[in-house]
Amino acid sequence: MAQRGYFGGIRAGFSRQFSSLAEYNFRVFFFGQVVSLIGTWMQSVGLAWLALELTHSSVAIGLVTTVQFLPMMLFALVGGVLADWLPRRKTLIVVQTLAMLQAGALGFLVVADMVALWQVYLLAFAAGLLSAIERPMRQTFFIELVGREKLPNAVGLHSSILNGSRVIGPAVAGFLIATVGVEATFLLNAASYLAVLVGYLRMKPATFHAARARRAEGSMWGQIVEGLRYATTTPSPAFIFLLIGFLGTFGYNFTVVIPLLTRFVLDTGAAKFGLLTSALSLGSLFSAFWLAGGGVRSHRFMVFAAVAFSASFGLLAFSESYYLTVGILFVVGLTSIALMTAANTTLQVEAPEEMRGRVISIYMLLMTGSTPIGGFLTGLLSDRAGVRPAIGIEAGLCGAGVLVALWYRWAHRAVLSPIASAGRSVHPAA
Repeated sequence: MAQRGYFGGIRAGFSRQFSSLAEYNFRVFFFGQVVSLIGTWMQSVGLAWLALELTHSSVAIGLVTTVQFLPMMLFALVGGVLADWLPRRKTLIVVQTLAMLQAGALGFLVVADMVALWQVYLLAFAAGLLSAIERPMRQTFFIELVGREKLPNAVGLHSSILNGSRVIGPAVAGFLIATVGVEATFLLNAASYLAVLVGYLRMKPATFHAARARRAEGSMWGQIVEGLRYATTTPSPAFIFLLIGFLGTFGYNFTVVIPLLTRFVLDTGAAKFGLLTSALSLGSLFSAFWLAGGGVRSHRFMVFAAVAFSASFGLLAFSESYYLTVGILFVVGLTSIALMTAANTTLQVEAPEEMRGRVISIYMLLMTGSTPIGGFLTGLLSDRAGVRPAIGIEAGLCGAGVLVALWYRWAHRAVLSPIASAGRSVHPAA
C-alpha cells in the first residue's frame, strides 16, 4: 500500500510537471518551439562571433548587441498593445515568416562573401524589431492555449525549452563555427522557423481558451499610457518591475559578457565559447524545469533569487579559471531564470485580462529592451577599465537595485496582493 502511494505520488508530480502538454494546441506549439529556439540561439552566438571576426573589438560586440535589442527598447510597448488588439496566432505566423527571411538573408551574405558590418547591424535591427512584436504576442498567447489554471506550468515549460535551446544551440553553434563557418548558424536558424510555422498551422483555433473579457480600446498612445499607469501605481507589478529593471539592464548582458570573458580573460576559442554559454543555459534549464511544477512564486522568493544572482554574477569578476567560470555561470543561469520565470508568471496571473499584453511588454522592455543600454555599457566599461572590473561594477548595480526594490516593497507592504505577499508558493485559482 505504501509503495502504491509512493508511485502514485510520483505519477501525480509528473502529471503536474507536464500538465500543459495535455492541451493539444500547446503541445504542437511546444514541439515547434523546441526546434526553432535552438536555431535562434545559434544565430545569437553567430552574430556575436561574426562581429568579433569583422572587427576584433569589444566595443563592436557591445554595439551589435545594442542594435539587436534596441527595437525591443523602442517598440516593446507597441508590441504589447498589438498583443492586446490583434489575433495572436495569425500575427505570429506572419512575424515568424519574416524572421525566417531575415535569417536566410544574413546567411546568404556570409556565404557570398558580401557581408559588411553595417549589414550585420541592419539585419540584427530587423530581427530585434520582429522580436519586439513576437515576444509579447507569444507570451500572452499561452493563456489561449492552456487557460488560466495551467498558465504557470505553461510559462515554466516554455522557459525550460527556451533555456534547453540555450544549452544545445550555443554548443552546436560553436562546433559549426569552428568546422563549417559562421554562415551555418544563420542558414540553419532560417530552416528552423519551418518547425514553429507548422506548429501554428496545425493548431485548432476552435478549442482555444477564452482569453480576453473585452478588447482594449482607444488610441495606441492611450493604451500605452494606461499600461504604464497600471505598472507604476499598482504595488505588486511595480516591485517586480524595479527588480527586473535593474537586473535586466546591468546583469542580463550575457551575449556581451561571455564573448568578452572568452577572448580577453580566459583567452580561448569558439568551441569553448559555446560551452560557456551552454553552462549558463544548463543552470537556466534546471531552474525553469523545477519551477514548472509549482505555482505562482512570492516576492520573498524573487528577492532571494535576485540576491543570489547578483552575488554569483559578481563572482565572475574574480575568476580567471575556465572551469570555475563554467561553474559560476551555471549558478548565474539558475538564479536568473528563477527570478524571471517567477516574475513572468506572477505578472500574467495578476494582470487584468485586457491588459496582459501591455504588462508583459513592460516586462520584456525591462528584461530585454534594456540590453542596448547594458550591452553598450558593458562593452564601453570593458574597453576602458577591463572586463573583470566592468562585471564587478555591474554586479554592484544589480545589488543596489535589489535594495531599492526592497525599500519600495516595505513602503507598500500594506497593499500588496495576497499572491505577491505570501511567503510561499501558491497556485492561482482557475
